[in-house]
Parts: sequence; structure tokens; C-alpha cells
Amino acid sequence: MDIHGENSFKSKSYSIAAFTIENLPQELSSVDRNKIAAIKGIGDSVANKIVEQLDTESLSILDEYISKTPPGIIEMLQNIKGLGPKKIATVWKEMEIETVGELLYACNENRLTLFKGFGEKTQLSIKNSIEFYFSTFGNYLYAQIETYAMSFDKMLQAQFKNEQFVMVGDFKRQLNIIDKIEWVTTSTKKTLVDFFVTNHYKIQTEDEMHISFKGAENVLLQFYLTNKTKLAYQQFLKNGSKEFLSYWQNNLILDINKNYQNEEEIFAINQVDFIPIYKRETINTIELAKNNLLPKSINTNDIKGIIHCHSRWSDGSNSLAEMAYAAKEKGLEYLVISDHSKTAFYAQGLQVERVIAQQQEIEELNKKLAPFKIFKSIESDILNDGSLDYENEILQTFDIVIASVHSNLSMPEDKAMMRLINAIENPYTSILGHLTGRLLLSRNGYPIDHEKIIDACAYNNVVIELNAHPRRLDIDWKWIDKALDKGVLISINPDAHNIEGFDDCKYGVLVAQKTLLTPEKNLSSFSLEQFENFIVQQHLKRNSH
Repeated sequence: MDIHGENSFKSKSYSIAAFTIENLPQELSSVDRNKIAAIKGIGDSVANKIVEQLDTESLSILDEYISKTPPGIIEMLQNIKGLGPKKIATVWKEMEIETVGELLYACNENRLTLFKGFGEKTQLSIKNSIEFYFSTFGNYLYAQIETYAMSFDKMLQAQFKNEQFVMVGDFKRQLNIIDKIEWVTTSTKKTLVDFFVTNHYKIQTEDEMHISFKGAENVLLQFYLTNKTKLAYQQFLKNGSKEFLSYWQNNLILDINKNYQNEEEIFAINQVDFIPIYKRETINTIELAKNNLLPKSINTNDIKGIIHCHSRWSDGSNSLAEMAYAAKEKGLEYLVISDHSKTAFYAQGLQVERVIAQQQEIEELNKKLAPFKIFKSIESDILNDGSLDYENEILQTFDIVIASVHSNLSMPEDKAMMRLINAIENPYTSILGHLTGRLLLSRNGYPIDHEKIIDACAYNNVVIELNAHPRRLDIDWKWIDKALDKGVLISINPDAHNIEGFDDCKYGVLVAQKTLLTPEKNLSSFSLEQFENFIVQQHLKRNSH
């Protein structure tokens, strides 16, 4: 009732009755039904509800409230420490957040502090509570598990100096979501059991060839048992997708009886260029490697500028100047500031007069920072009809426009496609931001036809963002090669809401390495001069309409 903003006197009567019932000396079911209303703190109205519960084991008024409350809101109430009904009402009604994952993302964007009753300490407390809650599920974002995986691997190498432990599997393949960390090892099962059980880990599964454990961190640790002569063979079997391995086993040589020295030997025998573990996903990769056509992977040092970031002008936690100086100190050549547009009221979206004021600050900073350059941009909300968030004369003042969907995310494919295609066809759109709106482990993206979106971007000279925030990684890497085939540029962008967020570029690069993306096809790898030429082309596109 509090969450739905009902009469506070009415909801308080239920609270008092609940407190009274908890402190009764006997079970309420044993009390004469006719005498329940006479108990101090209950009364006739609540007594009727109590009798209904005793008779039916349900409460119709509660069922009614539950039916009109999103499941994610109820999940917050039940599981997230520090969130009472009034704060949840603000989260739902004012912030327009309906899932725990969206709330965590809003914490990471420093968005809660914009609302009454949510200071920095409250925001941090809620963030920590959500992260603890998510850790109980056993599935992790790559970025969440990375430090733990690397330090655990280091510990194994130090602890078992006479045995070999080689990390394999999903983590080495740089997948978005990790549900276990895996090693191929020459250690024996007994040695592993003695060590892990002594250190309070519990055995999860075991057979002759493998054993797995879990400790207090709730991370599944899986070990595949082998000997030194079969180590490379077992590594190879654990380091590719089903499609990759099936094709290899059916069309190339992988001999169980051969004692390979390392994985490189398996490739050499087949006259196939070595394929890094993170690229062992598709048949196409093997075909390219057979013909010496596998391109060199993109790396973090290929990122030349920060595209898509937010400052204190909207929902960022650093000033524009702080963001710019930090980017320059990192050796980057430019920064594209893209705060939220006016419709994003929940993120202090920029009204027109604030757009003008921010652009004046950019011009002043550029005089001090040259040759480093800040570009004027905006993350424009894609509105319900697919239009952008300002009149054309305001859009014209931006160097580039990033168009993104932030509202009304629960829409069918036809609605999503209409909005996205209209935005792509708008000549002011330079980059399509976080394509599906997904939040990994938190919220599915809205359904879209990826091929039609890619075709539209190709036709309208629109770049597709690879949003590098570890909870987004959107566009999904599985569609990047299709975009490249159509001549569409990708842009690895951190969507940074603070200086530390610049480093999220790394996670975009890690998933991009699974594809054929090269620096030449990634907009944020363009030099300052190349990026300025890109802007010229975008402005020609605008002016030709």
C-alpha cells in the first residue's frame, strides 16, 4: 500500500495489526473468530481480513496489489537491504526502474543521488546490497569475476608447484557471462580433495575425469583431470565453442593418441594459423585461418578517443573539465561528451539553455587543452515515435548525435523496430547507442530484427555502438561480423559516468576480439584527424536532406 501511495492512515492500521499479531501469546488460529476484532490494535475491518486469511489461506486485497506491481519491485522489497516501501516507490514511480538489475545500473550511473532521500551513502549501501544478492545466484559478468579468477589461478600455480594448472573454458573465451572457472590439471583428484576440503570448499560434482568445488564466494571451480602427455589435447577440447570443435573434429586432424606439446602444434599440423582462444567460436574463423586471412585482433591501446560519456551536466559524477583532463592524461586524443537529452528528466537531461551553456564550456576548455579536443555531442533519447529529442536547429549544434532508447523498453518487436528505424533514418543520427537496451543478468533487451537494423545503418551511414559497460556489451558480439560485412562501422564506447568508467573500454575490446573487428573499422580507434573527417561526412549527410 505504501509503494502504491495509498492512504498512510489505512496502511498504518495494517502495520499495527501485524505488530499486534506477532506479539500475541497464542496462535491467532486458536482464537474465537468473533473475538478477533476486540483485540486491541486490530478492529473490525482488519479482523475481516484476518478471518479471510484463516479461511482461504490468501488475502484478496494483497493479491490485488501484487497483480499490479512489477515482479522486480516485489523482488527489491524482499531482497534488497536498505530499501523500504517509500524508497521503492521513488525508484518505481519517479526513476521508472522496475528491476533490481536496472537499479544497480542506475547506482553505477550515480543516478540515485538526484532524488530526494538518496544520498551518496544510501546509493552505495543499495549498490553493495544488490551485488551481494546477485552473488548468491552463481552467474557473474566477466568483469565481476575477472579479479577473482586471475588471483585464484595465481594461487593454484603457487600452491601446486609440482603440478600443472591451465585455465580453460568460458573465462578464457572471454564470454559475457561466466558460471564457472575451469582448469585442465595434472593434479590427482585426491590431492585436490585434500586441499579444497581442508579449506572449507564443498565438492559439487565428480567422476573419473573431473571434479568441481564451491567455497564461500559461491563460484564454481571445475577441474579436468589429465596427464602431462594429454594436457594440450584436453586444453584444445575445452577452449572452443561446440560449433568450432565439431567442425575441427570432423574436417581436420585432432588425434587422441598423439602427445601434442602445446595447442600451437595442433594448428601447425593442420596448416592453420594459430587462432586465439577468444576467437574459437565459428567455422568462418577456421576458414580464414586456413588461408592466412585472420585479421589481427583489436587491443585496448587501439582506442584513441572516448566516445559516449556523461558529466555532472547530467548524471555523471565528475565535471566536464575533470573528464577531459583525465582523458588527456591517459594519452587519448579526444573526448566526445554526450550527456542525456531533455526527455531524460530522471538523469537531469539537458534543456536547450543548458545545451548552449555546456557548449560554451566546451569551447573554453578546448582553448586550454589543444591539441586534445572535446567534441559536442548528446545522447538523444529515441522517443516513442522514433524521433529525436530536440528540434533540428538544436541537433545541428552537435558534432555528432548518439541516439538511444531509454524509456518504454517493454515493447514488441514491431514497435521497437519502428522506433529504431525512424531514428536511424534521421540524418542527425551518427551513432546508434546500446542497440537492444539489455542489461546482462538483469534485463532482456527488447526484441529486434538485427539484420534489418544493420541494413538500415549501412544505408544511412550510421555507426553501431558496442557499449562497453560490462552490464551492457550491446551490440552483442555475435552480430558484429554481420555489420562489418555490410560496411557498418562499430564504435567501442564506455558510456562512462565517471573517470573510472573510461577503463570499461577494455570489456568492449575483450568481446570485440571474438569478432573480426579491426581498429580501422572501430570509430573510437580513429585518430583525431580521422574523427574530424568522420564528423565532416556526418554533417554532409545532414545537409543533403
